[in-house]
Amino acid sequence: MNLQRSRWQQFTTTLLSYAIADNAYRMMCSELNNHLILISGESGAGKTEASKKILQYFAVTCPMTESLQTARDRLLLSNPVLEAFGNARTLRNDNSSRFGKYMDIQFDFKGIPVGGHIISYLIEKSRVVYQNQGERNFHIFYQLLEGGEEELLAYLGLERDPQLYKYLSQGHCAKESSINDKNDWKTVSNAFSVIDFTEDDLENLFGIIASVLHLGNVCFEENHQGRAAVPHTHEIEWIAKLLGVHSSVLLEALTHRKIEAKTEEVICPLTLELSVCARDAMAKAVYGRTFTWLVNKINSSLVNKDFTKKTVIGLLDIYGFEVFDKNGFEQFCINYCNEKLQQLLIERTLKAEQAEYEMEGIEWEPIQYFNNKIICDLVEERHKGIISILNEECTRPGPATDLSFLEKLEEKVGKHAHFQTRKLAGPKGRKRIGWMEFRLFHYAGEVTYCTKGFLEKNNDLLYRHLKEVLCRSKNSILKECFLVAELENRRRPPTVGTQFKNSLSSLLEILTSKEPSYIRCIKPNEKKEPSQFDDFLIRHQVKYLGLMEHLRVRRAGFAYRRKYEHFLQRYKSLCPDTWPHWHGPPAEGVERLIKYIGYKPEEYKLGRTKIFIRFPRTLFATEDAFEFSKHQLVARIQATYKGCLERRAYLKKRQAAIKLEAHWRGALARKEAKRRKWAVQIIRKFIAGFINRNKPLCPENEEFIVFVRKNYILNLRYHVPKSVLDKSWLMPPGILENASDLLRKMCMRNLVRKYCRGITAERKALMRQKVVTSEIFRGKKEGYAESLNQPFANSRIDEGDINPKVLQLISHEKIQYGIPVIKYDRKGFKARQRQLILTQRAAYVVELAKIKQKIEYSALKGVSTSSLSDGILVMHVSPEDNKQKGDAILQCEHVFEAVTKLVVLAKEENLVNVVQGSLQFYISPGKEGTIVFYTGPEEQIYKDKNGQLTVVSVRMQS
Repeated sequence: MNLQRSRWQQFTTTLLSYAIADNAYRMMCSELNNHLILISGESGAGKTEASKKILQYFAVTCPMTESLQTARDRLLLSNPVLEAFGNARTLRNDNSSRFGKYMDIQFDFKGIPVGGHIISYLIEKSRVVYQNQGERNFHIFYQLLEGGEEELLAYLGLERDPQLYKYLSQGHCAKESSINDKNDWKTVSNAFSVIDFTEDDLENLFGIIASVLHLGNVCFEENHQGRAAVPHTHEIEWIAKLLGVHSSVLLEALTHRKIEAKTEEVICPLTLELSVCARDAMAKAVYGRTFTWLVNKINSSLVNKDFTKKTVIGLLDIYGFEVFDKNGFEQFCINYCNEKLQQLLIERTLKAEQAEYEMEGIEWEPIQYFNNKIICDLVEERHKGIISILNEECTRPGPATDLSFLEKLEEKVGKHAHFQTRKLAGPKGRKRIGWMEFRLFHYAGEVTYCTKGFLEKNNDLLYRHLKEVLCRSKNSILKECFLVAELENRRRPPTVGTQFKNSLSSLLEILTSKEPSYIRCIKPNEKKEPSQFDDFLIRHQVKYLGLMEHLRVRRAGFAYRRKYEHFLQRYKSLCPDTWPHWHGPPAEGVERLIKYIGYKPEEYKLGRTKIFIRFPRTLFATEDAFEFSKHQLVARIQATYKGCLERRAYLKKRQAAIKLEAHWRGALARKEAKRRKWAVQIIRKFIAGFINRNKPLCPENEEFIVFVRKNYILNLRYHVPKSVLDKSWLMPPGILENASDLLRKMCMRNLVRKYCRGITAERKALMRQKVVTSEIFRGKKEGYAESLNQPFANSRIDEGDINPKVLQLISHEKIQYGIPVIKYDRKGFKARQRQLILTQRAAYVVELAKIKQKIEYSALKGVSTSSLSDGILVMHVSPEDNKQKGDAILQCEHVFEAVTKLVVLAKEENLVNVVQGSLQFYISPGKEGTIVFYTGPEEQIYKDKNGQLTVVSVRMQS
């Protein structure tokens, strides 16, 4: 249950911080003015955590670009660095801010965070050398020892145990379970790299931190002369090494003091007590100025180099009101600061509210809250008086002590109602006030301060001898912190009280220049425990902070007020009468505007210079209407602007197109003129070439002849003969006749060559037979010319057409040729269908399944045929051959082919006899027959009256 309440408390704190940050950011973006978020409350109430939440909100929600990512990261990570060097554990808070911090976050016109600036106030330097019981020194010392690498600690001469160092062990709580120094060291180391610290910067910075720890371990002893001496110089050697000074010079500065007269310098030894004070003063001065350098270094990394106007949101996270068992000079300054801030809050909210209503003539009932409860004595004059007395005591000649300071306070401020000492208090009050103490009644309650150490802390002096040593340091950071020019200035430096009062005045000027937002942090209990609520403590804080009065005043008053000019300027777009310009008085314009919007009388009041709006919902409705109107206006502006851009782009493109067209037309015209000029030149050359075409090649006819050649060759490729028999050829011009003849011959040779290469062996044999036919019949027999285009066949009879018995009878021979024939009897000349089969050795006249006559080639005496177009051939045999019956008279359709085949197989070309008129053939021994050849109107073969075979053929037309 407690865990849930704790988480709910954290969630509520985060949500409220986000809400305040969001409202300030939106107001800044819309009104373009500077804003401030003031976080206040007691020590340990959560002010630092609230400031972190606000920074996180800006980092996450604001628009961001890659180039500005680094600035955002540096803003976020500046917090861990400043907390490490400026925060410490106190009795009230484990992460108490021991310095005041004001941060300006800079935004550009888009609302993007682009940079920042940090101002620090009054770091508690005394914590470096002394801590109360239960408190710690600044976090960075413990983080360095716990998380630093072994090499780094060895280089700095440090050990991990913080109990070994006097400045870290006085509070007896160096190790705290609620603080993880090792993880915090990692966070700080990462922040150093992002904030752009160089290796040299870190080396010098850690050297200074380590030197402070070594300085606290420097021990002094009193020698026999009563002077301070350092028995062991081990720590001195480490300090000298880390700060870059001579150890002997440093040792002398810690144990001696240089006093300057008008003409000479005197070095006086210090007592043991003064040497300890000198050591502590040196530690505080080194750490305090190093912290200032650290803030300046962070500021240099946050600076924005764009010098355009920026809007800012200020964030004030300053130490809260503190009340300890023992309160010293630091608590006095811190509480004085809180008094001033409380006074500012009342003046900016309550008193300013009353004054504004009266000035504007607004009737307002709850003015009694101011008169009766809110206006209280803010004791500003009392604080100023105490600081003035403190400065007088520090600067006056003669011995001044804390007791004399207290006596002066009783003398000058003793009559003030809010001031008490043991001497001035009544019998009951004396018991609670010590002899060295005084009590002040603050707005948050009474606080008792111990004056012991007031003068010393206010003076904050560093002996000149030590300052000279630090000015000559080789550490680059100390060189910037301790300038040699300080040694030339003989004037006394201002006291801490004066510096703090002046810086507080400048802070108030900054705060009053911005629109404020407030976060009041309420401390739930004094034990630093979660989910524990002390009702009395909470009521006390609510009461002295005046929160209830603030709520009543806000509830009874007006939530929003603006000058007529600003209100009209922002919302004039909501009324047609005031948009875009109102030329009358602003008050009349606002009145007309709100009437148009529809404000009810109870929702607003009109003052002399401002309009007052009572309810937030009225303002929200107006703002919503403005946003809607703004979007419409933006849309109209965008449309007009886009139209302007498009028309501008159109005109630009049109001009470009016209110019391009003009140039293009010019280019085309120049190109056409150039082409015509070229054409004229070519025509002239060709005319001259044509005139001189018959002359030998010369410049006048060279181009013409080349053109004619080229043109003829290009045309010739479409008219080249496709076969050997194609005799066509493109007619050449006169100058190319010889070349044409050569080309024709070459082409024909090529065709013949291709034709010959494409002939098969079988076709080649047939063509050779054609040659034989030509030798036998050319010019001798009619029909030869017509037979040339008829190719010879291997055979006119397939083996399937021959009787198998015949094939069996001549199986020992290969059939070379076969053709159907008509055989005429030798006596009666009766026509009979037969087959003529030629083999390699003989010719067979076959009747179906019977061989009628076999004529061996060796017995063949000749072959006769007529000179006419008939198909008669007579195969003559020898009469002495008893095997033969007589000559064979045959008629076939392909007589030229059959005779040629017979001659080729017989291998006797002289066997053929082409006769005219008639021929004799052998019938039987001693008996011959005659065949007579005539021409007539039609083909006939018959036996005439004379017993002769008459063959009539048709005359072939040549």
